[in-house]
Amino acid sequence: MTWLITGGAGYIGAHVVRAMREAGRPVVVLDELSTGLADRLPADVPLVRGSTLDRALLDRTLARHQVRGVLHLAAKKQVGESVEQPLRYYRENVHGLTVLLEAVVAAGIDRFVFSSSAAVYGMPDVDLVTEDTPCVPMNPYGETKLAGEWLVRATGRAHGLSTACLRYFNVAGAVRPDLADVGVFNIIPMFFDALSRGGAPLIFGDDYPTPDGTCVRDYIHVQDLAEAHVAAARELDARAGEGGDLTVNIGTGHGVSVREMAALVAEITGRTEPAEVRPRRPGDPARVVASAARIGKELGWAPRFGIRDMVASAWEGWCRHRPATVADGHTG
Repeated sequence: MTWLITGGAGYIGAHVVRAMREAGRPVVVLDELSTGLADRLPADVPLVRGSTLDRALLDRTLARHQVRGVLHLAAKKQVGESVEQPLRYYRENVHGLTVLLEAVVAAGIDRFVFSSSAAVYGMPDVDLVTEDTPCVPMNPYGETKLAGEWLVRATGRAHGLSTACLRYFNVAGAVRPDLADVGVFNIIPMFFDALSRGGAPLIFGDDYPTPDGTCVRDYIHVQDLAEAHVAAARELDARAGEGGDLTVNIGTGHGVSVREMAALVAEITGRTEPAEVRPRRPGDPARVVASAARIGKELGWAPRFGIRDMVASAWEGWCRHRPATVADGHTG
């Protein structure tokens, strides 16, 4: 049985492709390659270049590859950009999902896994964020993910799909250097970029009500995240024809502060430039750490990698993809 993985040439998607194949599940990838890279994929994995907004392409792809399940990862994902371009984010993330679900229903597919985000929670004032914590997203990106969850569940109930919504926390690391995150959007590559240029890593706010005054976040290794997708696919296979929905956090249950992260990055990279503290950024909650109890109970999944593994593997990938930056302090 073939699974369609949308966004499968992206950083997370390529890890999911690899994990699904290792679990013995055939896959086909749909990716418009706006941020994805075709060479992340094994040569024998079919790649269909295109968008979830293209209904005719979706219909052909689902039929040609006899798809029976979908892992939907394709989305626009930058919070700041979503504030500047809300129409684009709603079109790509919500309307694109609508078109995909219409094609899925028409093809009689009954398994659907949706890539959601901890951004649906907004600024939760709790020690551990459970799946029952109120969802109050603070930006259009988070809104589109919450709206996507609603749409997936409603479609599942109406048409007999078994569905799972996976709420990612902070994803980091790489299983191999060639699959590393090459963007400079998340805290670890941002620290790498600053240190490689000879500058200081930036800490936004050191007066939060946390042990060292800096924000605390839950980091999940991308390989653990990929294996959670395999576990979700396996569960939906077992539920095929029964319907039902599942919503779970994907995190570790352990928080790491920004200052702790800066110290670990300095240790692993050997770049010891002291961090520079700047004023808080609007909208940054003090602490966002997942409860991973439900996913353990429902899917038998648990994280295997620690924060040191994440930073070390991310640095190895950074050195491979940006050698000029690492060597001489200039962008490559």
